[in-house]
Amino acid sequence: MEAFWTFIVLVVFGGAAASSSVKIVNQGNEALVETLGKYSGKKLQPGLNFIIPFLDNIVFKETTREKVLDIPAQPCITSDNVSISVDAVVYWRIMDMEKAYYKVENLRSAMQNLVLTQIRSEMGKLELDQTFTARAEVNEVLLRELDIATDPWGVKVTRVELRDIVPSKAVQDSMELQMSAERRKRAAVLTSEGERESAVNSARGRAEAQVLEAEAQQRAAILEAEAEKQAILLKAEAQRQEQVMKAQATSEAMQILAKTLKVHPKMSEALQFLLAQRYLEMGLEIGSSDSSKVMFMDPKSIPATLEGMKTMISQSSEQEAIELKDFEA
Repeated sequence: MEAFWTFIVLVVFGGAAASSSVKIVNQGNEALVETLGKYSGKKLQPGLNFIIPFLDNIVFKETTREKVLDIPAQPCITSDNVSISVDAVVYWRIMDMEKAYYKVENLRSAMQNLVLTQIRSEMGKLELDQTFTARAEVNEVLLRELDIATDPWGVKVTRVELRDIVPSKAVQDSMELQMSAERRKRAAVLTSEGERESAVNSARGRAEAQVLEAEAQQRAAILEAEAEKQAILLKAEAQRQEQVMKAQATSEAMQILAKTLKVHPKMSEALQFLLAQRYLEMGLEIGSSDSSKVMFMDPKSIPATLEGMKTMISQSSEQEAIELKDFEA
C-alpha cells in the first residue's frame, strides 16, 4: 500500500516537473533564463522551449517590438526666465535583452527620468518664441541625445515628439495682448496700404482719362481741320469750274451773236434792247439782295455802253472776214 502511494506521489511530481519544463514564448517576445541564479547566456526564442525544472528560472520576459513611453507634463524654465509646461512621447524598442535587464534596474523609470532631464536641458537653451518655432530641431536633438544615452541599456530610441508646450497663465495673457496688438497693427497697415493704393489708382485713372480726352480732342481737331481743308478745296474747285463754264458760255454766246449780226445786220437794235433790259434786271437783283448797295446809274450811259458793245461786235466781224479772205487766197 505504501508503494502505491509512493508511486502516485512520484507521478504527480514528475508531471508537475515535466509541465514546468515546457515554456511557450509568443512571437515578438524573448525571455532570459538563469541557472541556479546565474545567467549563462540562455535565452528563450519565440515558439516551444524546454528548461530544466528546479534548476532553470525565467527572470525576465519582454517584447522586442517598438513601444511608446508617455512623458507627463513637466515644468521647465526657458533662457528668458519664462515658466512653461512640456510633455512628450518617446518611441523605443529593446535591441539587447541582456543589457536591458542587467545594466539597469528599472528600464522604463530610467528612460522616463532621462527624457525629462533632456527636455529640461533643451528648453533651458531656448527663448519662449523659439520653443514654438524650433520644435522640429528640438525633437532631433532629443532623439540623438537619448539614443546615445540609452545605448548601454540595449535600447534603441526611434522617435521623440514634443506634444504640448504650454506657458503659464500670466505668460498666456501677455501673449494674447501682444498678438492682439500685432493684429491691430497689421490691420492698420493693411488699411493704410489699401487707401494709398486706392488714391494712386484714382489719380492714375484721372491722368489716363485726361490723356485720352486730350488725344480725342486732338484727333477731332485734326479731322475737323482736314474736313475744312477738303471743303475749301472742293469749293475752290467748284468756283473754278463755274468760272470756266461761264467763260465758255460767254465765248460761245459772243460767237453766236457775231454770226447773227453778220447775217442780219439789223439785229443790232434788238441786241441793244436786250442788253438794256439785262442791265436793268441786274440793278433790280442788286437792290433786292440782303447785302444791297446803293448804285447810282446814269440813264445816258446805257446807249454809250450799247454802242461800245456794238463796236466790239463789228470789229470781231471784220476780223473774221479778213481771216476768211486770207484763207481763200
